[in-house]
Amino acid sequence: MKELKEGDVVLCTVEKIVGTSVFVKIEDNGQGSIIVSEIAPGRIRNLRDYVVPQKKIICKVLRVGRDYVNLSLRRVVENERRELLDKYEKEKNSLSVLKSVLSEKAFEVAEKIKNESSLSEFLQNCKSGPEKLQVYMTKEQAERICKIISEKKEKKVEIRREFTLKSDHSDGAKRIKRILDLSINNGNIKYLAASKFSLSVTAKDFKEANAKMNAAFKEIEKRVKQEQCEFSVKEK
Repeated sequence: MKELKEGDVVLCTVEKIVGTSVFVKIEDNGQGSIIVSEIAPGRIRNLRDYVVPQKKIICKVLRVGRDYVNLSLRRVVENERRELLDKYEKEKNSLSVLKSVLSEKAFEVAEKIKNESSLSEFLQNCKSGPEKLQVYMTKEQAERICKIISEKKEKKVEIRREFTLKSDHSDGAKRIKRILDLSINNGNIKYLAASKFSLSVTAKDFKEANAKMNAAFKEIEKRVKQEQCEFSVKEK
């Protein structure tokens, strides 16, 4: 079980709604609760418009208490939500691979592997050789799992952010062109409308895509200062 801390983003299952509080089960980490003001901004007439028992939701840890974890639904931004869902989907697919070879023993093996790393990362690192897997199963089983993982086509993810870039200088168009003349690995900048652009980045997962996007925006900000232009990124 991972020790939770403030700011962590976690997958939860809604268990019950009592008055103005929502009680959830945190994936592999016990119980949590969300007060109505942390469900969504503004006035909420009906909690069930946002949360329903047995539905999975993504929350952010506000405070870790002795018995309960205080959570927020409204403070989770889109990139955090998508990154965690992507990770959850990969873990679920990795467990399915184990089950296809190990049957019910897969759950026991998965729990042992999770003490070392995430299940999906562990299996990906075993693609080049089954030696690490042989700690938990027979050589034949390890080789079968490695074969399945190697044959699976890795799904790419794409994230996109809009931004504004403008200049009041007489040579503003040239300054903007110099700012945007940068190479982004598996990334693309597109003109949308007057002073409006979008940056899209493709990567193997949302964590890597976010890192590439943050690096690109950091370089753009650096050039914006040099060229004395105005720059802002649209809120997520």
